[in-house]
Amino acid sequence: MINNSKSNIEYWLALKFVPRLAIHKKIALVETFGLTALFSLDNKSSVLSSANNLSVKQLHAFHQPDWQKITHIIHASAACNSAIICYDDTYYPQLLKQIYDPPLVIFMQGNPLLLNAPQVAVVGSRSASVGGRDTAFKICQQLAQHNFIITSGLALGIDAAAHRGALCEPASTIAVVATGLDQVYPARHHSLAQDIIVSSGAIISEFVPGTQARAGHFPKRNRLISGLSLGVLVVEAELKSGSLITARCALEQNRDVFAIPSSIENKQAKGCHWLIKQGAKLVEQCADIIDEFAFADKPSLHLKSELKPLKSATHATHKGGDEINQKVLCNDALLDSVGFEITPVDKVVLRSELPVEEVLTRLTMLELNGLVSAVPGGYIRTQ
Repeated sequence: MINNSKSNIEYWLALKFVPRLAIHKKIALVETFGLTALFSLDNKSSVLSSANNLSVKQLHAFHQPDWQKITHIIHASAACNSAIICYDDTYYPQLLKQIYDPPLVIFMQGNPLLLNAPQVAVVGSRSASVGGRDTAFKICQQLAQHNFIITSGLALGIDAAAHRGALCEPASTIAVVATGLDQVYPARHHSLAQDIIVSSGAIISEFVPGTQARAGHFPKRNRLISGLSLGVLVVEAELKSGSLITARCALEQNRDVFAIPSSIENKQAKGCHWLIKQGAKLVEQCADIIDEFAFADKPSLHLKSELKPLKSATHATHKGGDEINQKVLCNDALLDSVGFEITPVDKVVLRSELPVEEVLTRLTMLELNGLVSAVPGGYIRTQ
C-alpha cells in the first residue's frame, strides 16, 4: 500500500538518498513506476532489482527510507528560510532538465521566478585583477539592464564582481553555492548574500542544510551554474581552473561559451585566450552576448539593494631584505590597482583610495622594481 501521509517532497528526498545510483537512472525509475510507487512495491518483489540491477543497499533505501532524516532536513531547510523545489515542481528550472545529471531537489532562498528566466553565467578567477573585476561588474550591470539574470557562484573575485554588477538592477542575480543554505561560503560574503536576497535575487544549492564546503562540491556546483544558463562568460581564468571546468560543462550541455581577452602578460587571461582559440566567442562589450540570444523579459520586481564597494586587501609582510621588499611590493594594494592594460594615474588613485602624492611615489618604486612600466597615458602592470 502507498503511504499517502508522505509528501511529494519527502519522496523526492528519499529518492535523492538512494545510494550510488546515477541521477538519470533515478529519473528513469520515476518515469517507469511513478514516484510514490517506487517506495510502495512489495519488499519481496523482484521487479526493481531484476529490471534495474539494484544492489541490496539500494533496494533497502527504497523499501525503508530514513524518514526521520528526511523530516530533519525539511525542518532545517525551513529554519534557514529555504524552500525545497523538486524535479516535478513548476518552479524547477527547465534548462536544468536538459543536462545529463540534473539535481532531483534544489534548496532555494529568495525569488523562485528567476529560476526559469533567461540567465547568463559569469565565472572567473578568485584572485582576479582589478581590471578583470571592473570588467565583470560593468558587463553584468549592462546585461542586467537588458533583462538577463546573472548566475554565478558567490566566490571571491569575478563571481563577487558579477553579482555586484547585477545588483544594480532588482531581481537580477542567482548565486549557486557548494554548501547548505544555512551557511555562507566564503564567510566574508555574508553581506553580499543578504544583498542578493533583499534585491529579490536567489541563492540555490543541491546540498542539504548543514553541508560544509568541500573540494568535490565545487565541480558539482559548476555544472549547475552552466546548466541553468543560456551561455557562460569567462572573464579571467588560468589554464587550470574551476572556471574552465564550468566552460567544459557548458560545452557538454550544448551551451554557448564566451570569453574576454586581456593582455598577453596577464596570467589570469591564459584560460580565456585558450577558450577563444578553441572557438569560444570573443567578447569586448555587452552587445557581443546580447546579439546571441532572443529571450523574454524577466519579472519586474521593484526592489533595490545597497551595493558594497569593492576594496583590495593589502597583504603586508614585515621581514627584512630586498627579496622580501619585492614580495611586499607585489602584494601592495596599489599594484592591484594597476591593470595589464594602460591605466591612467587618476584611475589608480580612484581604485587605491590613496592621495595622489603617495600614488606617484609608490608607482615610482614599483617601476624601479620592474613591476609596472610607465607608458603614454599611464602605467601598465608587468607582473
